[in-house]
Amino acid sequence: MAKITAVSPLAPAAFPDLPVIRGVAFSTAAAGVKYQGRTDVMLATLIPGTVIAGAFTRSATRSAPVLDCQAKLGKSSDAGAAILVNSGNSNAFTGKGGVASVEAITAAVAAACDLPQARVFTSSTGVIGEPLPHDRITAVLKTLAADTKADGIADAAKAIMTTDTFPKGASASVDIDGKKVSISGIAKGSGMIAPDMATMLVYIFTDALIGQDLLQAIVSRSNEKTFNSITVDSDTSTSDSLIVAATGASGVSVEGHDGFSDALHGVMLDLAHQVVQDGEGATKFVEIVVTGAENDADAKVHAMSIANSPLIKTAIAGEDPNWGRVVMAVGKSGAAADRDRLSIRFGDVEVAKDGWRSEGYSEEAAANHMKGQNIVIGVDIGLGSGTATVWTCDLTHGYISINADYRS
Repeated sequence: MAKITAVSPLAPAAFPDLPVIRGVAFSTAAAGVKYQGRTDVMLATLIPGTVIAGAFTRSATRSAPVLDCQAKLGKSSDAGAAILVNSGNSNAFTGKGGVASVEAITAAVAAACDLPQARVFTSSTGVIGEPLPHDRITAVLKTLAADTKADGIADAAKAIMTTDTFPKGASASVDIDGKKVSISGIAKGSGMIAPDMATMLVYIFTDALIGQDLLQAIVSRSNEKTFNSITVDSDTSTSDSLIVAATGASGVSVEGHDGFSDALHGVMLDLAHQVVQDGEGATKFVEIVVTGAENDADAKVHAMSIANSPLIKTAIAGEDPNWGRVVMAVGKSGAAADRDRLSIRFGDVEVAKDGWRSEGYSEEAAANHMKGQNIVIGVDIGLGSGTATVWTCDLTHGYISINADYRS
């Protein structure tokens, strides 16, 4: 794969200090699935009583691990659980061999961790269409199971990276009736990013006490406005997986407390933004805000049309305030629009209003906004009250370089 030599200019200054979540422990290993000289397998073990929710790619060619997780999700059990993730190979488009690999790995994890196989969830990320050398993973499982530690989440974030230039983590805490509930999450993702959901793997852990149905409802709702509202390149992966595990170890019930759902949403949004900030070759983080659509669904259609336009993304890379390309993207989206009601802003600079270039429009002011690392494009459709916000990045030569050499 292409050699990544520089950390994204949009990366956070450092990996955050994530709080330890009671009831979960981590370990990592260098199994040599594809990479040499770095960790590429992560194991997370969870205490009995943990409830698990998730969201996954809706690709018609989704991977064997995704299908296995979907089949297991929502089944009640008082047993513990485990999550095993490998990088370097996605185990996608691998036919019966892919299913056999999942079976072998989940059985080996179950044996090593003394768990029911139905409580073992796996994810794989990397090249599509190559058989997964699962024997390299099963060979390190006894060591993984013996070496788990509660404060190992930072190492886990590194082990799941592929073309990522930095590990991604986020956390939050919330006070419920005078008692603290903590949330910590990690993610990987850099390219092949678009709903639903992206080449993303996301694992979020909390010590909250919550039922599976409610946790699933919160995760599904927040997913639509976080991971399903980002795009790097409009390409939807075969392997997207978001798993949220609530151990209940705090003993604090969060049912009926909006503060928990708000905090979880915040962690998900932070991680989603970090994925965009690590977009392959990205130099600018772009927020697109659409208002005035006939409804929210139409607003999101318009927003994603803008966010996925190569012409707009390359103009942003070139720091060119070419608002005509925004007009184009709205017009082609398929959602309702009226040329003569359309208004556009770049940051605070109004560039077009009611279907025409704004009076007093300053190309210099618009260009100055485009020179920043954080770009905001605002579009008002002028038809109703529908709104949507999505996030993307620019499209540079770096994206081509990374993906042209991805398998080498």
